[in-house]
Amino acid sequence: MHLRLIVAAATLVAVPLTAAAHHGWGWTQDRESRLAGTIQSISFGNPHMHLQLRDGDGAIWEVDLSPPIVGRASGFAAEHARAGDRAIVTGHRARDMAVRGFKGETITVRGRTFDVYPQREKTLSAD
Repeated sequence: MHLRLIVAAATLVAVPLTAAAHHGWGWTQDRESRLAGTIQSISFGNPHMHLQLRDGDGAIWEVDLSPPIVGRASGFAAEHARAGDRAIVTGHRARDMAVRGFKGETITVRGRTFDVYPQREKTLSAD
């Protein structure tokens, strides 16, 4: 019985650590940047909200936002954005410059800015 309790506790600790390693920021540049374009598709599902954004050059970017529960707590939900909307995202682009990947901290759409990673320190304003 005591051994089962120890195994259960270890599992509860290991699962969040594994998830954090998978969804970390290590693949992104340290410096914040801004990405603007038109939303091609958007998903509010788990594990992260995700959108495809077409920039001014016509390139499609894969943009990860926060988990949906964090987005909703920040006021951002499905009724705030859809395909065809113009959006500005601040956050961190992929370290590999050949990859059009971006991890967004804020998203401005329809004149409203949502901080979907409120716990992260920011160096850029959302404007």
